[in-house]
Amino acid sequence: MTFRNLLADTLRTLWTHKLRTFLTMFGIAWGIVSIMLMVAASEGLRVGQAKVAENFGKDLMIFMAGRTSMQAGGQRAGRAIRWEDTDYQFVEREATACRYVMPELGNSSPVYSRYNSASLLVTGSLPPFADVRSIPVAEGRYYNWEDNAQGRRVAFLGSDAKKQLFGARAALGQTVHLRGIPYTVIGVMQEKEQDSSYDGKDISKVFVPFGAVIRDFPNRPPSRPRSIDRLLVAPRSMAEHETCKWQVRRALARVYDYDPRDEQAAFVWDTVENAKAFRQMTEGMKYFLGAVGLVSLLLGGIGVMNVMLVAVRERTREIGVRKAVGATRRSILGQFFVETVIVVMLSGGLGMGFAYSLCALVNTAKMPEYFAGLLVSWEAGLAAFALLGTVAVLAALYPAGRAAAVDPLEALRYEAGG
Repeated sequence: MTFRNLLADTLRTLWTHKLRTFLTMFGIAWGIVSIMLMVAASEGLRVGQAKVAENFGKDLMIFMAGRTSMQAGGQRAGRAIRWEDTDYQFVEREATACRYVMPELGNSSPVYSRYNSASLLVTGSLPPFADVRSIPVAEGRYYNWEDNAQGRRVAFLGSDAKKQLFGARAALGQTVHLRGIPYTVIGVMQEKEQDSSYDGKDISKVFVPFGAVIRDFPNRPPSRPRSIDRLLVAPRSMAEHETCKWQVRRALARVYDYDPRDEQAAFVWDTVENAKAFRQMTEGMKYFLGAVGLVSLLLGGIGVMNVMLVAVRERTREIGVRKAVGATRRSILGQFFVETVIVVMLSGGLGMGFAYSLCALVNTAKMPEYFAGLLVSWEAGLAAFALLGTVAVLAALYPAGRAAAVDPLEALRYEAGG
């Protein structure tokens, strides 16, 4: 029997038993759809969270002053630490693995324009703050080094702060009063999603040069007038991340005379460590959901095997007649093997097509925050196809072997007796 005749005979047999074929194919297709949708959902969650986290900061460490928990240099434990506005200059010289070391100071202030007023956080740092903290510019510009050096009274508005103060009106070139001090608006921020913050969302802030904020909006007593809230640190590369962190700890400990291993004296919010922890969680979720889908697929394969074994029993006389007229064991084995593989591959192909189409349809809708949609990667499709091929072979081998082993005389006697 040629392969063409074998294929035609197989398709004819499958069409004769349409209901059985449909139910068998549905089990396999459902397993493939389950695997792909579960993996796509976990990947969408991972990518969505990563995008939102990047909107907070790129490979960023935030050093916040605390209290010493260890004795050092003759100083008692429990001593309060507070960063000063010039500390960053010394730390930057000492921490050679760091790309940026920047001070940040922010205080809530009454802000008003010609059209409206609000209480907003006025925050100041150095110009690289816009890059490190992912502050996108929609209009105008962010403040520069010259603005900072001269302490110019210029303001960059968060998108929500602009709406509160100006509504739909143009803000560039307008004047806003911060605690009664006039500042000129030089830029407006683009809207962005943000998953976390230490002092509020960036879209609701007013950004001014550090030279201006330390002069016009210093911390009030009991804080020292030249104190700052935190230091923002970015390493030169991911490979130097831990080195940079240790160098900053060591430099700050040298300035304030405490043990550099004292993590309570300098608390660090490390966005890289947070991202790694979340990535491990989503990777674990992806593997777990993939395993659930794999179990569904294997159960579907067992269903195919059972159905084909029933088919072998139902077609005992047919097998006996074919072998009696000269059909070889190889041709009988090939017929049932091809029949099973066609059922599994066709159902798997339909399942993959349905999963891809459903993902594409869902992704046309607006996605919620932290979720990038149902993202089916080529790796997931390749893995699903490999699993499908394995299930096809496993489901086909045993029934095909049973069919090929049927003795023609026994088969005819069994059928005649039945």
